[in-house]
Amino acid sequence: MPGVIIGAIRGKPEEEDTASGAVQDSIPRLTYKEQKVLKSMYESFSLNLNDKQGYVQLSTTLRDPYLTAQITLKAQKLLQQYLTEFKLQKVRANLEFVESSYQEARANFEAKQEELARFRDANVNLTSAMARTREEKLQSEYTLLLGVYTELANQKEQAKIAVTETTPILTVIEPVVVPVEKSEPARARMLIIYTFLGLIVGIAWVLVVPYVKEGYNKVRKENEIK
Repeated sequence: MPGVIIGAIRGKPEEEDTASGAVQDSIPRLTYKEQKVLKSMYESFSLNLNDKQGYVQLSTTLRDPYLTAQITLKAQKLLQQYLTEFKLQKVRANLEFVESSYQEARANFEAKQEELARFRDANVNLTSAMARTREEKLQSEYTLLLGVYTELANQKEQAKIAVTETTPILTVIEPVVVPVEKSEPARARMLIIYTFLGLIVGIAWVLVVPYVKEGYNKVRKENEIK
């Protein structure tokens, strides 16, 4: 969210100077105006997690209803993307490791397969014990690499299945809509609250203030007599 909001504030970023080899700083540097905008944006967001029913409620409160819907929709997409990446981080790392090992095992296996084939072509009629020993050694290495290659191929398929199974299925229960009614301020509630407070203040003024004045006047008279 910070990167998206900052990009919206700053507009299209300028192209980096590739000739000088300048590398953009990974730490965001915000101006005072950008910090105020971000703070205001964060205060407008509300994220509630319901563990029992397993859903997340995201809402935004701003003055402009259309802008509110746009920002909420963008936040929803970013949240879905973050949840998916978070769930798949471990299984994807495992898949990348298995695929790297699989490619290496495949290259070793194919190289050994070609070496064994070239040896057999060059020694059609094996007559010496040295040649037979050499063939047996190549055959053993070939069988070993074949087993490793086959096992990694199975692990690769299992890792792909794990990625598919781990990918979360996120369903939008209530889609983002442009609000047509104000959520705040709640004028009816404010009217009731202020009316109630007014009654309390009025009753206190009628009942309490006369006694306070009477007590004050009594104390003052006693002081004057003394």
